[in-house]
Amino acid sequence: MAAVTVCRYTSGRFLGGWGPLLCVLLGSLVAVLMPLVGVEDQCCAALKGFAQLRCHLWGSSQQPPAVQSTSLTVPFTALDLLPLRSKPSKEMELEAKAALQLALEMKKLGKREKAHKLLVHALSMNPDYVDALTELGTILEEEKDVVQADHLYTKALAISPCNERALTLAALCHPLKSLQEQNEAIGVDAAMKYINTTLLSRSGTMTVSDILEIHRRVLGYVDPVEGGRLRTSQVFVGHHIPPHPRDLQRHMQELVQWLNSEEALQMHPVEYAALAHYKLVYVHPFVDGNGRTSRLLMNLVLMQARYPPITIRKEQRAEYYAALDTANEGDVRPFIRFIAKCTEMTLDTLLISTTEHAVGLPGASQDQACPDCKQTIPIHN
Repeated sequence: MAAVTVCRYTSGRFLGGWGPLLCVLLGSLVAVLMPLVGVEDQCCAALKGFAQLRCHLWGSSQQPPAVQSTSLTVPFTALDLLPLRSKPSKEMELEAKAALQLALEMKKLGKREKAHKLLVHALSMNPDYVDALTELGTILEEEKDVVQADHLYTKALAISPCNERALTLAALCHPLKSLQEQNEAIGVDAAMKYINTTLLSRSGTMTVSDILEIHRRVLGYVDPVEGGRLRTSQVFVGHHIPPHPRDLQRHMQELVQWLNSEEALQMHPVEYAALAHYKLVYVHPFVDGNGRTSRLLMNLVLMQARYPPITIRKEQRAEYYAALDTANEGDVRPFIRFIAKCTEMTLDTLLISTTEHAVGLPGASQDQACPDCKQTIPIHN
């Protein structure tokens, strides 16, 4: 009994001494844990919300679909593998300019190998130096490396889309072109120069005379007699019958009236440019050069809206003509979508070519191209 009594007494003394302290500690612990339970509930609710959002956006799939693109892209996972390239400092830009000047002197003296090395050095200092890109391209052309020369011209145009020398060199670079094709390219280049130097810098409305001046330059080296003149005979374009010659002046006036209208100017620039292209090619006012003039008018509209000029690639011609045929049948939407896709491809190419990542240059060693990087990758446009 004594032992039992002692134990009870001891337990009672223990509880009596430590009980209040334990109650305080237990209360504090509950007070601490209750907010954590609330945070956990909030996290669970947030995760549940993300799951619902995923189901809403991607269906029942647990993972979002891979990133898709309608045009030229670099996979987003690959960008992490590319060595970043810092922008050239002022000193590097000056060194690049000095190397270019010395290369030009060496080229005049017939020392092309030294000029080649100096240009490679200039581009290692400033990889986006357009003048050095085009000059190295000319040397590579003389060395019969037409593919790499064309690559450099394309990169130069991606950096500076309106660079006149790069435009001319790129147009003349491609092998196996007929004399007429080369003359057509020179005419388009002359028309683009006129747009850049005159129409883009001029304020005011578009006129029929402006379109005729563009066309006069387009045919300047192919058929200068017909350049800048409305046709005087009926033409047929597939199943499409353009307006009769006696109605051309009226149709051209209606076209420029639409080009200057509030309705057209309020459109998205790409839609406006596509419709300007289609309306001119629909009228088909010239004996030759209608497509080239229409595309130049389209690029004028795009450049006025700060977009780069676009090109329709050889492999896209079938889709281009099919969209035009559909437009002639009454549905112009596929043609607008096609021009929008071409614009997107041009912007993608421009972004890739000017991205701040190391780019391999023909004839440049890895150390020259990027002193801090052991790897470079060429980006082909």
